[in-house]
Amino acid sequence: MLEETGTQVSISTAKRVLYRHNLKGRSARKKPLLQKCRKKARLQFATAHGDKDRNFWRNVLWSDETKIELFGHNDHCYVWRKKGGACKPKNTIPTVKQGGGSIMLWGCFAAGGTGALHKIDGITRMENYVDILKHHLKTSVRKLKPGRKWVFQMDNDPKHTSKVVEKWLKDNKVKVLEWPSQSPDLNPIENVWAELKQHVRARRPTNLTQLHQLCQEEWAKIHPTYCGKLVEGYPIHLTQVKQLKGNATKY
Repeated sequence: MLEETGTQVSISTAKRVLYRHNLKGRSARKKPLLQKCRKKARLQFATAHGDKDRNFWRNVLWSDETKIELFGHNDHCYVWRKKGGACKPKNTIPTVKQGGGSIMLWGCFAAGGTGALHKIDGITRMENYVDILKHHLKTSVRKLKPGRKWVFQMDNDPKHTSKVVEKWLKDNKVKVLEWPSQSPDLNPIENVWAELKQHVRARRPTNLTQLHQLCQEEWAKIHPTYCGKLVEGYPIHLTQVKQLKGNATKY
C-alpha cells in the first residue's frame, strides 16, 4: 500500500513502528471454522448461562475424549543448550513415523478434582459410550461429590446424542447440560488435557503401555485446587464469549 503511494519504507522501519504500537509477530492460533449459526448458538449459550452463579458450575461434571500420541509430531519443547549440543538426546524430542501410535482417553472432572480416566480400545460407538458411562459416571460423581443437582456435560458428537445414550441418561436420571456445537474452547477440560499431556511428555514414555500407565499416574496427580480454579473462572469465560459475539476464545 505504501509503495503504491510512492513511499519507500524498509522492513526494519516497519517492524519498529509495529513494535511501538505493541504489535508483535505470533503464530496464528488454529480454531474451528464457525458458521453464523454456530456463533449464534454459542452466544445464546453464554447469554443463557451468564447469570448462573459459581455454585452452579461447581456442580457440573465436565467430560471429553482426547488422543495422546506416543511421540507427538506436533510437540514443541524449548531447551537450554550449548553450541554443538543440539543433537544430544536430552536436547531432542524423539519422533518416529506415524507418531509411534497413540491411545484414546475418555475422562471427566469437576471443581473437586479429576474423575475417571478410561482408555478407549478401538472405535468408540454408541454402545461403547454407554458402557463408559455405566462404569465411570456414577463412580466419578461419588468421588467428586458435587451437589444433589449436579449436571453432566458432554459435546454433541453423534455417539453422545444417539437415542441409545439418551435413553440410558434418562433411565438413570442424569441431567445433561445443553451444549453448542464446535465449542471445545467452552469446555475447561481442554485445559486439564493440556496439563496432563505436558506432564506425560516430560516423563518420555517409550511404548503405548507405558504411555497409558503414565497418563493414569499424572491424571491422579492433577490437584483439585487446579480444577477448582478452572471452574471458578468459568463465568468470566462466558463474558468473553459475549464480548467476542460468539467467536472462538482462548482456552
